Amino acid sequence: MPAAVTQSASMSMLETEPTSADLQQEGEIDKELQGKCHKMVSTVTPVKLYCCCVVNMGLTVAVITLVALSVRKEKLVTECPGPCSPTCPTDWIGFGSQCFYFSEHRNNWTSSQTSCMTLVAHLALFNSLEELNFLMRYNCDSDHWIGLHRESPEHPWMWTNNTEYNNLDPIRGGGECAYLSDSGISSGRAYTHRKWICSKPKATPYKDQGF
Repeated sequence: MPAAVTQSASMSMLETEPTSADLQQEGEIDKELQGKCHKMVSTVTPVKLYCCCVVNMGLTVAVITLVALSVRKEKLVTECPGPCSPTCPTDWIGFGSQCFYFSEHRNNWTSSQTSCMTLVAHLALFNSLEELNFLMRYNCDSDHWIGLHRESPEHPWMWTNNTEYNNLDPIRGGGECAYLSDSGISSGRAYTHRKWICSKPKATPYKDQGF
């Protein structure tokens, strides 16, 4: 074989046989193609898209439900479907048909009654032993003026609404004004400073009927 032909064949073999650099480059191209293929496979499928839509719809319904419940609760607080249950003002305690207010300050009997009147009430009246026991439970360790008074020991005990006391519970002492103590109802001088209890009937709010 001529030398020129041999040299040409050798050059052809060198051009067609891949080098290590070519193999490395080809490997990188394969990895890039595999990565693109993986991204294409991992894209959102119709099933995943459907699941996302269902979740979003569920969250939307939950939010709408919470808003509706909040609005309904606000309406129940601000509106009364009337007639409603009797209520007491803030800081008052309801029992039976009455509301009671226990003062934090001390004053004489007359000033205590005046303080109750500014709250559209009177010094506490009670009509049953249940109400008296209730007041005793909240009386704690302090004496509280109540709405009983008399002109002298020879006169009957009267409520501040000018009705006579029915001696539901004995009143101890020789004073002209009554108060609750640890032992029950006692009496003392009107000028003594004590805490006091106000009472008034429960208010019954009605829904506005537009007339």
